[in-house]
Amino acid sequence: MTIIEAIKEILTNEEIGLTSRNIYEKIIEKNLYSFGAKDPKAIVNGIIRKHCLGIDFPTASPVKHFKVVKQTGHVNYYLLNKNDSQALTINEIKNNEKEFLPEEKMMRAYNEHVGNIKQQLIDEILDSDPAFFEQLVSDLLIKMGYGYDENVSKVVGGTNDGGIDCIIDEDKLGLDKINIQAKRYSKDNMVGRPVLQMFVGAMQNVQKGVFITTSSFTKQAVDYAKTQQQKNLKLIDGEMLAELIVKYEVGVTSIKSFNTYKIDKDYFSES
Repeated sequence: MTIIEAIKEILTNEEIGLTSRNIYEKIIEKNLYSFGAKDPKAIVNGIIRKHCLGIDFPTASPVKHFKVVKQTGHVNYYLLNKNDSQALTINEIKNNEKEFLPEEKMMRAYNEHVGNIKQQLIDEILDSDPAFFEQLVSDLLIKMGYGYDENVSKVVGGTNDGGIDCIIDEDKLGLDKINIQAKRYSKDNMVGRPVLQMFVGAMQNVQKGVFITTSSFTKQAVDYAKTQQQKNLKLIDGEMLAELIVKYEVGVTSIKSFNTYKIDKDYFSES
């Protein structure tokens, strides 16, 4: 019998929920599994969380055998996942830090760190010159693989730019181009449909356009971008912009990387 099978055996007829400690004690009491670990209670807790509905982290299993049905203080109570409505929501579960696995704590800290960096990036962009922002979005698209080398982008923004701030040649003959419009707007200054219509109108003899803003788009603007059939138009708001800047490391530098580890069961099974 595996640990998961032992846990499921304990929870088969359970109705009110058990803590991971309760489950471990019942496994020992019924002699369902022989633990060789120094801290078997932590092993049981880790196995349950890896297979628990609403608890997701990099090494969590997509197969969810268990669910959280209530919390007392910092302690979760679990039942078998039978696809009913007893399970707590993700928001109810995620604040229970005491039972977090180490890798979950690391992921939460990482996500918080990246979130702070993204906000700092938007603040830096808003404090910069508009021409710098146009160059930044040009550098970003080149880093993402648009264009055939690093010198294919031409910043043309200005007072008479006609709605085009940057042009990227995707091939060496310049037969396929991307037009870019970059709007360095504050968070509450949303991009509306008329601005997108002007951008599309300025895209003469070019089929691909990318509209980038540090703010966001109105619903009317998003609907227009989806339904208009004149051009192939992509919208990038401030949240996605910050995400892409971090992902492709434009204006940010990676300081240090950390590895996480798991036991190689195959290696130990050979001994």
